[in-house]
Amino acid sequence: MAKKQNEKEFNLYQFENGQEETIEDLMKRKKNRERQKRLEQKKKYENDEKFDFDTETVIGMTNKNKIKKEEQKKKEFAKKQRKRNRVLKKIKIILKSIILLGAISGAIIFATCSPIFNISDINVVDNNRISEDTVISLSGLSKNENIFRFIKSKVKNNIKQNAYIDEVEIKRIIPNKVQIRVTEREPQYCMPILGEFAYIDEQGYILEIAQNDLQLPIIYGMQMAEENIKAGNRINDEDLVSLETVLKIFNILKDNQLYDKVTSIDISNKSDYIVYMQNEKKTIHLGDASNLSNKMLYVIAILEQEKDVEGEIFANGELNSNFKVYFREKIT
Repeated sequence: MAKKQNEKEFNLYQFENGQEETIEDLMKRKKNRERQKRLEQKKKYENDEKFDFDTETVIGMTNKNKIKKEEQKKKEFAKKQRKRNRVLKKIKIILKSIILLGAISGAIIFATCSPIFNISDINVVDNNRISEDTVISLSGLSKNENIFRFIKSKVKNNIKQNAYIDEVEIKRIIPNKVQIRVTEREPQYCMPILGEFAYIDEQGYILEIAQNDLQLPIIYGMQMAEENIKAGNRINDEDLVSLETVLKIFNILKDNQLYDKVTSIDISNKSDYIVYMQNEKKTIHLGDASNLSNKMLYVIAILEQEKDVEGEIFANGELNSNFKVYFREKIT
């Protein structure tokens, strides 16, 4: 009995309220408390997972505010990065420009100061009437001058002071040569002026004043004032209109191998252009500038028919059913 009593005392736990329980009951109760505590922690954890009481947003769903903040941060970062990249790009461009300008400046200084680029030879090509020395003299270029120190446009204008020069092309041949290519105007007609002759081309430019007529057709009846007839000038507008008709007449004559037979043409009367063929002993009245091709067919036929007979051909009537071209022999 004493032993059982001791075992009972060993397995009992005295509470303050006087209740007794075994150690086994105590362990169960302890386990229950721990389980209850775990359940409470789990419940709390689940509640935390479901609700974010700061934002009142369901955690299982997307946290919009948080995502917006993150996106905003990303945008701001990207914006700063783009700005930084632009700045870096500008800095790179500026640095490259400075380096390039430095290189160009150095090259220019070298090119304009080095004796390697001093002109040693000036060639003139395609010149026939104007001599090479004249073109070079007009250009203002000289040997031993730096090839990069002259302005092409200025050289061109200098050369074109000569009325015979129509176009000029300047070419630098590195390291020390210059080529000047010229296109010359060709005199086609002569215009009498104070006992001399002014040579003019097909565009009406006055090329030269000389004492002989170069065996070119002479144009009488120009209205240009004598004081304006100077080399380099162009005939006035009224005479240019007349010259256009003269060109039509001479083109027809060229097509029929008669151009070389023309000695002169009188354009003073626009109602009757008169062509003179001294060697053929013929004076041809063409009338106005209308129907020139048809009129010339009749003229050519009469020239063949009345060869070596001095006289006048009249093709200045109205070109209609009654139109007639006729020849009047000169009576001596």
